[in-house]
Amino acid sequence: MLDDALKAQLAGYLERLVHPIELVAAFDGGEPSRELRVLLEAIAALSPKITLREAADARTPSFAIQRADDASVAVRFAGIPLGHEFSSLVLALLQVGGHPAKVEPALIDAVKALEGEFHFESYYSLSCGNCPDVVQALNLMAVLNPRITHVAIDGALFQAEVEAREVMAVPAVFLNGQPFGSGRMDLAQIVARLDTGAEARAAEAIAAKEPFDVLIVGGGPAGAAAAIYAARKGIRTGLVAERFGGQVMDTLGIENLVAVAETEGPKLAAELERNVRANGVDLMNLQRTEALLPAGTDGLVELKLASGASLKSKSVILATGARWRTMNVPGEDTYRNKGVAFCPHCDGPLFKGKRVAVVGGGNSGVEAAIDLAGIVAHVTLLEFDGKLRADAVLQRKLRSLPNVAVITNAQTTEVTGDGQRVNGLVYTDRTSGASKRIDLEGVFVQIGLLPNTEWLKGTIELTPRGEIVIDDKGHTSLPGVFAAGDATTEPYKQIVVAMGAGSTAALSAFDHLIRQAPVPVVEAAAA
Repeated sequence: MLDDALKAQLAGYLERLVHPIELVAAFDGGEPSRELRVLLEAIAALSPKITLREAADARTPSFAIQRADDASVAVRFAGIPLGHEFSSLVLALLQVGGHPAKVEPALIDAVKALEGEFHFESYYSLSCGNCPDVVQALNLMAVLNPRITHVAIDGALFQAEVEAREVMAVPAVFLNGQPFGSGRMDLAQIVARLDTGAEARAAEAIAAKEPFDVLIVGGGPAGAAAAIYAARKGIRTGLVAERFGGQVMDTLGIENLVAVAETEGPKLAAELERNVRANGVDLMNLQRTEALLPAGTDGLVELKLASGASLKSKSVILATGARWRTMNVPGEDTYRNKGVAFCPHCDGPLFKGKRVAVVGGGNSGVEAAIDLAGIVAHVTLLEFDGKLRADAVLQRKLRSLPNVAVITNAQTTEVTGDGQRVNGLVYTDRTSGASKRIDLEGVFVQIGLLPNTEWLKGTIELTPRGEIVIDDKGHTSLPGVFAAGDATTEPYKQIVVAMGAGSTAALSAFDHLIRQAPVPVVEAAAA
């Protein structure tokens, strides 16, 4: 299960253990329990500070990682945390064993200060790229605060539990037995939801900030590149983002980034954040921007935030990115995360043995159908146009699969359900005009992206599609305001293109500043 190279690497990590830890496991006679036993025995053999013993638990197979001299410091996994969750397992071993977490001290203090009893359960799938962030955040909270517990549950192994709780999208988090959240959340987001005064304190701190030379809105590849390029010019740079990482956080595999053979979205986002912070950028995460006011007599552009705070800057770079486009049909919102999904990698395993549809015949739709075909009983792909738009190689692969049907000239008109979950999809045959229904349990929507620019309408020039109109240097229709990335008229929505566009916008903003007035230069941060 663990090859020699991985064992050697893990053994090196385990040398950092400060306290001895116990692996307390619950097994039954099934194959998953046998696999878990092999894994835990291999881990215990790598360090003299780790012991393994058995104890009954309501879920099998499962195991707790607990500090030998203080059982209140513990986390639990129900399942076999390999795949994307192997990193969660390694971090849990280290953190329970006393190795410090690489988290801002203020955030650690906020977790320790939480009062009350918080019993978390999170459901994940091993193919979910967003799940480790949630699992690792909740595990760390359980390590830091004895009033917090957490068990991470593999939804594919505990199907009956998943169905009883109507979990149809991962990660899904329950707090004290009640639904708490679905989708990617990081530690700061979870703490903010539990600490009711956090938002007000953050707004107060933001409102007290002095004006910036360059202020970037958006934390995706375009925004991160703009922030780094601006900061390295030695000017006061800020970045405000609703979710640092943006769409990248929802991207599983990245194999076309220049100089990087392959990586994963969350890993790339973590590296972007590390570099942004290393360059001294004032990063204000978890902040939603609601309005942009053009420069007034003071020459400063103003941004109003949802928290009530405002920020001012001599120049602004808009890199707000895009989000999944929805079908806007009856039932889509009603059954979101109850059968309507947007991430086949994350949620596909929850539909094992079921019938699903994929709406969209571009590359993302066809790739989703191919991936799902290996998990579910049957996939129906629906495309509005008269033919698929995906690359020919993907189409050939799709049509070779025995459990996939392709329907073209199909306009989805409704997602149906029983009040609790999806049970069908209705579409119109655009050739005959007939309305038809497909019985199924899941609908994966893959019909492109929508720019996050609604809040800019009436302030800045947008296309009918909502894209920010820019020239070849990133200038918008407002002086001192620039834009980059997927929210703009840039024709190619790619990570590497967004990075280049963000860099261009930052250089253009700097050029704008030096032509307006002398720019106070501060010491540039080390790379």
